[in-house]
Amino acid sequence: MKNLVVSSAIETKLHTKHQVSIKEVEQCFYNKHGKLLYDTRTKTKTIPPTLWFIALTNQNRKLKIVYIQKGFQLILKTAYEPNDVELAIYERFGTAP
Repeated sequence: MKNLVVSSAIETKLHTKHQVSIKEVEQCFYNKHGKLLYDTRTKTKTIPPTLWFIALTNQNRKLKIVYIQKGFQLILKTAYEPNDVELAIYERFGTAP
């Protein structure tokens, strides 16, 4: 994805801490079917707002993708396998009825 911006620090964190590749992140963007949710927590609030969604990779691995959008740029903050609370939130607010 030409508009996906990933810093070297984020790429290293994804690889070492979460075992997530940039290719998997890109697959999630292409495979996204639900809504984007906003991270409204005070300690993580950003301008522009932090967005997130949960989607499957092509190998059916669920990942939570967290990013900021500036114009056409998608600036990746993190990506990892979601926990049960995040899955429940996305199931309730991020998927179509």
